[in-house]
Order: sequence, then structure tokens, then C-alpha cells
Amino acid sequence: MSIDTATGKEAPAELSSERVYEIFSNIAKKYERFNAVSSFGAYKLWLAGMMRQAPIDHTSDVLDIAGGTGDVAFAVARTKRPAHIQLTDFVPEMLDVARAHYGEGASCGVPVDFDEVDAQNIPYDDASYDVITMAYGIRNMPDRPRALAEMFRVLKPGGALVCLEFSTPPNRAWRALYGFYLKHLIPFWGGLITGDREGFVYLGNSIRAFPNQENLAQMMREAGFCDVTWKNYTGGIAAVHVAEKPR
Repeated sequence: MSIDTATGKEAPAELSSERVYEIFSNIAKKYERFNAVSSFGAYKLWLAGMMRQAPIDHTSDVLDIAGGTGDVAFAVARTKRPAHIQLTDFVPEMLDVARAHYGEGASCGVPVDFDEVDAQNIPYDDASYDVITMAYGIRNMPDRPRALAEMFRVLKPGGALVCLEFSTPPNRAWRALYGFYLKHLIPFWGGLITGDREGFVYLGNSIRAFPNQENLAQMMREAGFCDVTWKNYTGGIAAVHVAEKPR
């Protein structure tokens, strides 16, 4: 079933896909600055936590889904030194920024290829990759079960999906503060930095409508993954899920 990613309600997939494409193509060149400012630098801590949990070594072939401007892929390259990274995204303008970073040496010599990919229809063979990484991606996909099934399909037996996503703070006070931040500060910073305030109203809404940690874990289990765990960061504002494909 496809949904409107801003509300979580059933809707044609095109509604969300077209909106996400338009928003991210418009803000691609300013996206990294927005992340740094709007998170008060916390996104670096979340990314570091993701790297600590990612079961990647020098032999790994890594598929980065919804890789955007390359934050995750280049962090993997710097900290894990895998054999290869396939960096993919739905929006070509985001990949253009990532390619520019690659040309500046951001991968520290690790081979990185780039491809425009809709994660709900991954164009790679079964059992192709050792690890899949994804940050802030599944939330923007209207058919999440299909996307997770596709990721499961292209992972090798025993491979892992490592997913960093905004989550639900378990503490009531944190939830109230976070709700205010999403409703007011995210659109403010987004409008100030990129000029697209309405696009960031959508982003705040999509975070509020996203399943909590356990519900996302259950979606992964239903796609076939096992041993699904997660670790909360910054009071549960962000969480890293790690899910394994059975051997």
C-alpha cells in the first residue's frame, strides 16, 4: 500500500514521489548547510553512531540508498574503507553535489559509483551487496514495504541494512519540545537557508507521521529481516536501526 508520506494516510504513490523530487531538486545545493544549522551539529553525532553500528569492513560492497549529497557514503569511505560503494538517489541534482564532493577527494580513494535509483524498484541483481546504508530515506518513500523488500532482495545472505532515521522520543517532555521544533523551527531554518519554507513544512510533517522505532523495526521484520535492533540518539530524536538478512 502506498501512502502520503506527509500524513501516513493511503494515497497514490505519485503524490509523494513528485513532491519529494521537486523539493530535493530545488534545495540540493543548500541541503548540507540546512542539516548543519537545523540540527545544531547533532547530525554529525548521529552519523558517527551509524558508522559505529555498521558491520562494514574492507571487503564489503556497500549500497547507499537515498544517498543524497553523499554524507553517509563518504563517512563509510573514511571510517570503514570498503571495497566499493554504490551511491544512489532518486534526485539527480543531489547526486550532482555528491559527484562534486567525490571529485574533490571525499571518498579518500574508495571507489564510488553513482546511479539515479528509486529504492522501490532497485535495478540491481539479487544478492548483490554486503551492506545497505540509508539515512533519512525510507521516510520519503510512499511504498515502504516494497522498498524494504527490494533492499532485502539485493542484499547477500547474512548482509545487513543500516538505517538512520528521525524517530519518536520516548520521553514526554522531549516529544513536546521536538514537536515544537518540527512545527516551527524546521520551516524557519529551511526557509531562511533555502528559500523553500513550504518544502520544510512537508519535511516536519513527514517526520511526525513516520512510524516510531518499534513500528519501523516491525516493518523490517515483515520484509524478511531478522535480529532487528535500534539505538536512540539525542533523546530518541534519531535512531539507527540494524537489520540482518538470514544466511
